[in-house]
Amino acid sequence: MFSAVVIEKGDAGQSVAVRNVEESELPEGNVRIDVDYSSLNFKDALAITGKSPVVRKFPMVPGIDLAGTVTESSHGDWSAGDRVVLNGWGVGETHWGGFAQTASLNGDWLVPLPAEFTTKQAMAIGTAGYTASLCVEALVKAGVSPDQGEILVTGATGGVGSVAIALLTKAGFTVAASTGKASEVEYLQQLGATTVVDRAELSEKGKPMQKERWAGVVDSVGSFTLANACAQTRYGGTVTACGLAQGMDFPASVAPFILRGVSLLGIDSVMAPKDRRITAWARLSRDLDPSALESIATEISLAESINAADQLMDGTVRGRIVVDVNR
Repeated sequence: MFSAVVIEKGDAGQSVAVRNVEESELPEGNVRIDVDYSSLNFKDALAITGKSPVVRKFPMVPGIDLAGTVTESSHGDWSAGDRVVLNGWGVGETHWGGFAQTASLNGDWLVPLPAEFTTKQAMAIGTAGYTASLCVEALVKAGVSPDQGEILVTGATGGVGSVAIALLTKAGFTVAASTGKASEVEYLQQLGATTVVDRAELSEKGKPMQKERWAGVVDSVGSFTLANACAQTRYGGTVTACGLAQGMDFPASVAPFILRGVSLLGIDSVMAPKDRRITAWARLSRDLDPSALESIATEISLAESINAADQLMDGTVRGRIVVDVNR
């Protein structure tokens, strides 16, 4: 048996608890993993709180991330003793996820954990950090360079934003961080941000075309924030969109795209192909100082993840939350 957070749904509604699970209950998979750590993401918080129909089947173990060691494998790429990391692929939604001491997974979903990181550090990065790396990679591939001007990072104190600032700074970019948390200015500056923008400047309806400010954007917020970011992006600039913390809507105009040649790139981390994942983790292992993760991440126990989900939904969480599934 092993411990897991289990979400169940009955006539009385949804319930969530830590309970002991028989290994026979594990879903089908060709790789068995001893999980060391998972992490609490926005999607996990939605699943645990039931505030959005993220979970597609019950019972479900949440946790879209995990890092650990292979114990059994019938998949050709993996052997017992391999250290692996998983992000996305519907895990925690349609297939049991990382909030458990044991996982049974499809080996195609796994990537090797870079030697530069421990399993705990990998989950301090997690899907949020891996998504941030996908965004930075997309900006660079689109031709955005440090000499072109500032990069705006919205939702800057969140997991995506925090890692994006650190990666962009390491790559030589000047970063402007957007946040509604005035108390976190020092934290953002420590990560490398040179300018802090009040979230209120971006979060309300704005003009279709605004003063050109940004060479590129990493946006995890959506809605009016993304629309204003596009309207403020310089001629030929690139905006990457990877989240919807403010909303799924996009109340924008085509003006920035047809008059300034701005590009809007959608960044999907859930179903991204393996080669793109490996490239993203390679950037993380090369450009992210593991010591920076100490200020970004907070560690909690498996049982504490349930209450922490409410805190994440309330917007009171900074950076990343790492879940030690073995305590």
